[in-house]
Amino acid sequence: MDIESISIVLCGSTFGLILRIFIQNNLKINIGFNIQNTSIVNFISSFILGILVALDFINNKILLLFYLGFLGCFSTFSSFVYQLFVLFQKRKFMLLFFHYTEVIILSFLCFYLGYYLMQIIK
Repeated sequence: MDIESISIVLCGSTFGLILRIFIQNNLKINIGFNIQNTSIVNFISSFILGILVALDFINNKILLLFYLGFLGCFSTFSSFVYQLFVLFQKRKFMLLFFHYTEVIILSFLCFYLGYYLMQIIK
């Protein structure tokens, strides 16, 4: 990887990290049940990924900026796994199961919604 590619990834990752920290610290959504901020970030990330996949970028620099840089730092897979681990340690197996399925299913639906909306717009 050359210095230009590394710079592009660093730029994208910086903005992804800043946005993730902002959302995790400032956004509270309650729609009858508590959605953790990590899950919200994963849903937004999946939606953005769906849009980017639908746009089908060929330019390698754009792929590095958005896919690897921005979404790589914005999405929070390790935090999701940690939340599952904490539920496992506390022996809250039903909550672990529901949290896992919630994030996986809703992330997929957000991805598909972003993809579908871009297909309509195209």
